[in-house]
This record gives sequence, structure tokens and C-alpha cells, in this order.
Amino acid sequence: MENKKELRGWLDDLNLDHPLVIAGPCSAETEEQVLRIAHELKDTDVNYYRAGIWKPRTRPGMFEGVGALGLKWLQKVKAETGMKTATEVANAAHVKLALEHDVDLLWIGARSTVSPFIVQEIADALNGTDKIVLVKNPVNPDLALWLGAIERLATANIKKLGVIHRGFSTYEKTKYRNNPEWQLAIELQTKFPDLPIINDPSHITGKRDMIFDVSQTALDLNFDGLMIETHFDPDNAWSDASQQVTPKVLIQIMKDLKIKKETDPEADYNKNLDNLRAQIDIVDNQIIDLLGKRMKAADSIGVLKKQKNVAVLQSKRWNEILGKMVLEGESKGLSEEFVLKMFKAIHQESINHQEKIING
Repeated sequence: MENKKELRGWLDDLNLDHPLVIAGPCSAETEEQVLRIAHELKDTDVNYYRAGIWKPRTRPGMFEGVGALGLKWLQKVKAETGMKTATEVANAAHVKLALEHDVDLLWIGARSTVSPFIVQEIADALNGTDKIVLVKNPVNPDLALWLGAIERLATANIKKLGVIHRGFSTYEKTKYRNNPEWQLAIELQTKFPDLPIINDPSHITGKRDMIFDVSQTALDLNFDGLMIETHFDPDNAWSDASQQVTPKVLIQIMKDLKIKKETDPEADYNKNLDNLRAQIDIVDNQIIDLLGKRMKAADSIGVLKKQKNVAVLQSKRWNEILGKMVLEGESKGLSEEFVLKMFKAIHQESINHQEKIING
């Protein structure tokens, strides 16, 4: 890939005093809807107005976008508000039409990023373009696949590149629509610290009331910007209604977010400290989630023991666990004393859970 200054060049040229903001409706529905939202966002922190023209959907029969007609609406947005425009492209035909309608920023969606063939087709169609091209992470947590898409675009002589972190699909239900898997985004930042990275809290959360918290975490992790879906009547949106916010709410979110200004002499120290603390917060939440899952398994064991009238404490099994975990902990740099204390506490909580079940 290009050297680090060239990677950030397009973003630095914007000379922003706040994170980059890409906002607008999940889907362009009507010309009136597109223009109304744009006018409500034109004098805000929004830098690029987004609208989905082609909508790749999980299952057939769902609204899949208005198609090329919507590109003319984006042209009107630019003419009437002066805002730069952005949309998703999923094949060479989309690229051709988007370039013909002078869309300023294009992104490749999560479903497209999973296919090197699709990415290569898009890269060939964009070869040498001066447009900004962002790549959403693939739906599955595969860092190599994500980076591979960027490399294909870079090889096609596309200079203005960046990535969008929108979370990852998981069969297991969580509080998120798409699990953020923050560690993958952090690893990408570590490998390419000057590759602009945008967070998409709308797709991560799937719920508008969680967008602020995820946005704040992203900024604490030194993300460069946010892509937030915005609609004047989100409850009646034609797609992804529950994850869109009104322009008024978006403006308030941007006001409430704590954004570090690099003005004091210890700015680098504070920035790095906040980043590391944000990483710890993420891991702490993961630990709590895992402990919750462990106790659910313990509850199920309690039910089985009650059915068979088996004692809660099984000393042989417990000693096997302790010995194995001490060795595993040592391989991770954890002291035997710490591992023993931690697992004794976990074991006691499991016993408490099972005794409640057995005792009714």
C-alpha cells in the first residue's frame, strides 16, 4: 500500500476540527425524502451525505433500493445544499453510474467485501479514480479478507482509501445487530495506523439508543469518523428503521460526544491512555459476557444434577479444571495465585447457581 502520508492525505486535506461524519438515510426512498433530510443536515458537522441507491438484502422480496434514479436525487442534493455525496457500489455497473453522476465517495459493502472477485471487478472499474473509496469489513471476522480488499484497490492505483468498521455477523444472539469485535479493528489500526477508519454504529447496534455509546467507544479508540444513518421519520423508513436517528438527534450526538483536542502538551499521552483504557473497557465487557454464558451452562448442569440426585460439588472435575487453567494462565503471563483466586471465585458462583436450582 501507499506510504502513510498518502494514506491519510485525503482526510488531512479536509482540515476538519471534528471527526469525519457521513450521514443520511439507509435508503433513498423518494426525491422529497432525500432532499428534505439533506437540507436538515446541510449546516451541521456532516461532511458527506449518504444514501443507499442499491440495497443488497439478505433475503429476496425486501426493498432493494430505487436504483439509478436515486443518483439524480443525489445530484440535486449537491446542487441545492453544496454537500458532497456518498453511496454504496456492488459491481462495475454501479461504479460506472455513480461516477457519471459525480458521487464523491463510494463504499464497498460488507457482503461485497467477502468476495475477492467482486472487489476486483469494482477495483478494475475504479482504476485510477480520484474519488474516495471506503471498504466495509466483511460480514465474517476475517482481517485478511478486509485488508485484501484494500490491497486490490491500492493496486488499481486508487489513492484515496479508507475502511468502515460496521461489525460482524454472528449466529449467537448478542445485544448488537453485528458484533463489533473491536479487537479486529484495533489490530487493523496497529498494522496500518495511518489508514483512515470510520465507525458505523448504526449497523453495529441495530438500535438507535445504542449509537451514542458505540460512537464514543470508537472515538476513544482513535477512529477518524462516523457513518450514522439519519432519517426525518426513522420509524417509517423503508429499510433498517430501528437503527436510524433523526437529524436533530444526530446533531445532539455530535455535541455530546467527547472529542479529544490535541492542544495541551500531554495530548499524545492522554490520547494513548484513553485508547488503552477503551480497549480494557471492551475486554471487561467481554469477560462479563463470557461469565454470564458460563453460569447459564452451570444452571443447565444444575438441572441435570437435580434430575439424577447428584451432589453439586464434584471434586475430581474441579481439580482437573484448576490444574488445566493454572497451566493455561501461565502461558498467558498470569500468576498461579491470580488464576487460583479467579477460578475459585467463578467455581463458587457456579455452586451458588446450582444449589439454587437443586434447592428449588
